[in-house]
Amino acid sequence: MSPLKITVRDAATGPVLEIFGALDYDNATELLELIPAITLRPGRRLILDLGGMEFCDSSGLSAAHHHAHTARADFALASVPTHTLRTLRIVGLDQIFPICPDGDCVLPPESAVRSPHGHATTRP
Repeated sequence: MSPLKITVRDAATGPVLEIFGALDYDNATELLELIPAITLRPGRRLILDLGGMEFCDSSGLSAAHHHAHTARADFALASVPTHTLRTLRIVGLDQIFPICPDGDCVLPPESAVRSPHGHATTRP
């Protein structure tokens, strides 16, 4: 597995953390230490782009979700790899973490609605 690499960029809706490599128990502290440094405001959205992630431990995802909730900001996962999406569905986290297709996460939070399966979709 590749080592963990996290990059942060700004989008119109808020910060995007791009995660590459393996996010597991041994290296989750890197993400856990980064999250509190991310400034969020109510109405903004924290996005975790998991497109480059090879393996995932949910502790880092939960910490990011909690940080966004505490700041009264939205939270979403983007570009979730199939193997990670399968795991999220098995444990029911797809019902807690909004998961959106690649481009949908960069839309303003008020333009997204939830599907019956808990996924964010865009309004027509």
